[in-house]
Amino acid sequence: HCKVGVDILGDYDADVTRMARDIALTHHERWDGTGYPNGLKGEAIPISGRITSIIDVYDALISTRPYKKAFTVEEALQKIRDGAGHQFDPTLVDHFFAIQDEFQQQMRALAHE
Repeated sequence: HCKVGVDILGDYDADVTRMARDIALTHHERWDGTGYPNGLKGEAIPISGRITSIIDVYDALISTRPYKKAFTVEEALQKIRDGAGHQFDPTLVDHFFAIQDEFQQQMRALAHE
């Protein structure tokens, strides 16, 4: 679905569209190079993809799916912490934890909309 997302976004040359294409293509790449579709590693992954990767996994963990129950916030945060340096950029994981109070407040606000 990564490459399909890029195709759907098209060739528009706006900054936001270029960033959206980077996110679509790279949000499943992993800091240690074991992700897909291109096996990018470390800072070769655009920062927008590295940020989105953390949020995408967090959202998947706390969401109920047909094949699994939702993790608690604490369990999800532990999974993110455990992935630092392997799945995720460790510096961005530190930043994610640094903003947790505000992040959780925004998540609660969005849940009530």
